[in-house]
Amino acid sequence: MQIKTNSILGVLAILLLFVQTGRASSHREAPLIANDPLADNTDVYAFRSPDDPNTITIIANYIPAELPHGGPNYYTFGENIRYEIHIDNNPNTPGDDIIYRFTFYQKNEDPSTFFNIRLGKQNLRTRYNLERSRDGGRSWATILPGGPVPPPNIGERSIESGVGLGTSSYEKLVRLARRNAITGERVFAGPMDDPFFVDLGGIFDLGDAPRQGGQPRDGLACMNTSAIVMEIPIRYLVAPNTSGPTSILDPNFVIGVWASASRRAIRTLTPGGEVHSGDWVQVSRLGMPLTNEAVIPIGMKDYWNSLTPYQELQDTLLDQYFYNPELALYMDDDLFGGAVPGFAPLRIQRNSLGAFDFGNGQDGLFPLKGSAAVAGTALDDAIFGTLLLPGAGKPRSVDLWPIFHTGVPNFPPYQLATGKNGNPLAAGKPFINNFLPTGGDMLRLNMAVPVTPRNDPNFSSLGLVQAAVLGLTDPTYASNADLQFIPNMDGFPNGRRLEDDVTRIELQAVSGVVLAAIGLWYDDYPGGAASPVTQDLLNVLTYTTGVEANDRPFQKNFPYLALPFASDSDCSGVIADNMTQMNIAAPQIETIPTAAPTVVTGVSNYPNPFRETTMIQVQLAAPSQLTIDIMDVSGRSLERWSEGADAGVYRREWNASRYPAGIYYVRIADEQGNILNLLKMVKAK
Repeated sequence: MQIKTNSILGVLAILLLFVQTGRASSHREAPLIANDPLADNTDVYAFRSPDDPNTITIIANYIPAELPHGGPNYYTFGENIRYEIHIDNNPNTPGDDIIYRFTFYQKNEDPSTFFNIRLGKQNLRTRYNLERSRDGGRSWATILPGGPVPPPNIGERSIESGVGLGTSSYEKLVRLARRNAITGERVFAGPMDDPFFVDLGGIFDLGDAPRQGGQPRDGLACMNTSAIVMEIPIRYLVAPNTSGPTSILDPNFVIGVWASASRRAIRTLTPGGEVHSGDWVQVSRLGMPLTNEAVIPIGMKDYWNSLTPYQELQDTLLDQYFYNPELALYMDDDLFGGAVPGFAPLRIQRNSLGAFDFGNGQDGLFPLKGSAAVAGTALDDAIFGTLLLPGAGKPRSVDLWPIFHTGVPNFPPYQLATGKNGNPLAAGKPFINNFLPTGGDMLRLNMAVPVTPRNDPNFSSLGLVQAAVLGLTDPTYASNADLQFIPNMDGFPNGRRLEDDVTRIELQAVSGVVLAAIGLWYDDYPGGAASPVTQDLLNVLTYTTGVEANDRPFQKNFPYLALPFASDSDCSGVIADNMTQMNIAAPQIETIPTAAPTVVTGVSNYPNPFRETTMIQVQLAAPSQLTIDIMDVSGRSLERWSEGADAGVYRREWNASRYPAGIYYVRIADEQGNILNLLKMVKAK
């Protein structure tokens, strides 16, 4: 299928916005991968870092439903597996542009015990090598060898006591495991609390969400996951020769992110072990949450896992599941809606604007094909061909299909209904642009969109749905059709923040909220000058599954995830009410004393003087927790980093492009604030 890059700009705009289909994120989503949990992608997140907006945080989680007390062989990343994060940043090149590859290896430090931790030793101690490719996998460079993985959070005796590791807290182990690659990326890999929240039991009990009897329960409360977290400078992620951004919707700042796991084709069992050989085969992948879990039927799930997004884009076999999604059957009173009372507030438009039926098997906007009404829009055959209106009986080809396959462009009619004067096909208020047509299912993010501060009163776990509501109803934004930053434009599905309630957003999207946002209102809209905020729309917007937040608060700084539950945690009574599930107390963060004095034997930076960036190097005689401040000549701290570092050379690149030429200082301190060293640096004009 031929697609004009220009034109594709039209297919998706708001649809992708909120769309998706689904329920619980991709935990145990396919028959084969359910039998191989070490290689099972569970979630992918990509968001502009709230405490460092010059960077993007990407999180790829593996191994579903880790019980904290799952000893004596606790969960950890597997050997003989390639864990990869893939990034597409250029619509003019086929396939991936950047790939990060993690491979893990283990050492049994004390074969004489069945305990995982004893007398300062770990079994099995896990480390990783991180490689990076910037040419789609043709060549590789190792950018972080021997990265440490914290041990499982077994409990106080194993972590803190003298017969265990003798570490003051598990939080310190996490700090010490944060690393900087030689190319500047921040990296963490290890066990953390599973950040996904959902009433798994209710959802998969034939859509009993919210539960019609009893309280909703977070099915992943008190469970951990194995997380790979990277914080990457935006300038590393944009395509070569990209400047700007020119606006908050700059198309050159769009990336697609997906993660995968691959194994060798042949696994041979031997006495006491196994041997792996043959070609590498992809066994799991994930971009947008819930695609394979709630859109693809069970007979095709293993096949979907084997494809890359680029292969998927060419595979029309799977398109049918997006044109007429199964989930929509249970949101339609004329079909099976009555059998799923929990979904009663979620009803699809069957007679939008008195003319358009988006029920399964109906025609949606297909009757407009070739008419003057769609001329010059994304529905015009001269622009998109048959991409959006491929034929009769495929109603969701205009919203659900493109959201998974191309992303959302800032192009009519996929803009907010604000400013359209009642014509849903007209240009409206610009809202989102994460259009990238070179791959299929990926988590797409426009890195130019500003961060919504987590303490902003308008911050919402409803992501772009809430941004659309503000853009349609709040006078600050709804009084004009100009481009404005609306809070939560950086939320799912423009990327995915940890706080985003993707289950609720996706259920709302399947029920047609995307169509409503561009002016295809619900059936009870009387037309004319009446308010489109009708009861049907309110029912969809106020729908809740009953579980709306993670069971632990997220951290404010890298790696952002909540600390993992310990094996000796009290996990009884983890029940969610309609708005929260905080029956488990948040972990107490203690002040951590330094176990031994930090020894800094040298500090330098290169180049010096420098113009834009310089690499700071600290020579350490022992493993240390460092606080590093970049200060101006007045002693004011401009940037601060807290890092754990092994003995040897610690490196951190400083991007000073936003600061004027002049003299700056690097101050190195220990955990108590004792100054260990001071270095003068000069930024040239």
